[in-house]
Amino acid sequence: MLSALILLPIVIAALIGFWPGSVTGKVARQVALVVTGAVFIWSLVLLFQFNPGNESLQFQESWLWIDAIGFSYSLGVDGLSIPLLILNGLLTVMALYSTDENIERPRFYYALVLLLNAGVAGAFLAQDLLLFFLFYEIELIPLYLLIAIWGGQRRGYAATKFLLYTALSGILILAAFLGLVFISGTSSFAYSEARTMASLLPLGRQLLLLVAIIIGFGIKIPLVPFHTWLPDAHVEASTPISMLLAGVLLKLGTYGLLRFGVELFPEAWTFLAPGLAIWAVVSVLYGSLTAISQRDMKKMVAFSSVGHMGYILLAAAAATPLSLVASVLQMVSHGLISALLFFLVGIIYKKTGSRDLDTLNGLFNRERGLPLIGSLMVVGVMASAGIPGMVGFISEFLIFRGSFPVFPVQTLLCMIGTGLTAVYLLILLDRAFFGRLSAKVLNLPSVNWAERTPGIILAILIVILGVQPGWLVHLSETTTAAMFIGN
Repeated sequence: MLSALILLPIVIAALIGFWPGSVTGKVARQVALVVTGAVFIWSLVLLFQFNPGNESLQFQESWLWIDAIGFSYSLGVDGLSIPLLILNGLLTVMALYSTDENIERPRFYYALVLLLNAGVAGAFLAQDLLLFFLFYEIELIPLYLLIAIWGGQRRGYAATKFLLYTALSGILILAAFLGLVFISGTSSFAYSEARTMASLLPLGRQLLLLVAIIIGFGIKIPLVPFHTWLPDAHVEASTPISMLLAGVLLKLGTYGLLRFGVELFPEAWTFLAPGLAIWAVVSVLYGSLTAISQRDMKKMVAFSSVGHMGYILLAAAAATPLSLVASVLQMVSHGLISALLFFLVGIIYKKTGSRDLDTLNGLFNRERGLPLIGSLMVVGVMASAGIPGMVGFISEFLIFRGSFPVFPVQTLLCMIGTGLTAVYLLILLDRAFFGRLSAKVLNLPSVNWAERTPGIILAILIVILGVQPGWLVHLSETTTAAMFIGN
């Protein structure tokens, strides 16, 4: 059941890319949409069959792959991974639907997006350390090419920077995984066995391995000072790829922290937790303050991601039952909100030819502006700023509520970041949408309903999950409660 989520996109990507006859861009697009839609629907089928009250892995698949090194093909899903699996399927469909129908080299593009979807799904499902690393590295290649080929003017620089940072991340993670297996003397890379052996290691060795894991995934999240690849990648990437990068790819880092940090090394995690909470504060405040100074709308939203991902580190550092389930909620919340914001910025750039806040003005103009896009932007801004009724509010509130008993000062400082979020996003709204329509962007092309659809769907989901966050909490609370370090 789980292998289908990985193998179907890979097989269809190969067919699209290497089909001997001519395949038009329209056909490639339709096939890719059908396949990703089927994968998303299949993930929903798994969701309806998933038992939230069971903390153990479900729908498991496992067989030994390479006996000599104890490498197994082992998949499973629990309350930590299934929300992210569904998010991956949803946002891939949204990204493909948002792609320009006249994109150059369409067969290659759609094949890469399918491979990216399969790699991310495989990483969320993998229950073997080497298998996780394999999928973690597989997603690197398509994303690099998607930025390097279809990106902006400085796409080569941005893609290379992304590649170098992510390669370093992978090296550190692989070193930690290999170190855990060799030091513990186990003959298998199975996650369940590694979890048992990790708890038996002396604290000093646990700390050494955990630091490598934290830095490795900290680069992917990204946390300050490992964040510098992210703004460049976002600015140069096309709109659909920015949606996937912020909405899904960054979650591999936060997922890895919980799965391979909190869960594998609870004793060492507790030892490092105060420092991690301080690191979270630095990332939140730096990301928020830097976003305020930006004039490029896309770069502003990119730096906001740095700040919002810091909240997840704070929740993981506190590692209380409430903060851990809130961290999963924040991953889904940030995925939806950031995808919406990048989608809307992409529409604005497509219609006006600019993302410069010093150039744009008055886009709320009913007759000659982009009023519906402005309305959706208000929803995204309100959600990101933590306004009640939106999913961003409840995820951040639960993080603060769960983290405050453990780290009161750090939590209060992170709460300042919520206020700063409102500041820079209100600056974006005020400069781009209010006032008189700028003479530089008159006679804007209209936004048809097909172009609006992804934004409307994402906005509706943000409101629905804001009103009914219990659905996500119920889905993950049993799994995250079992991770609670106090157990």
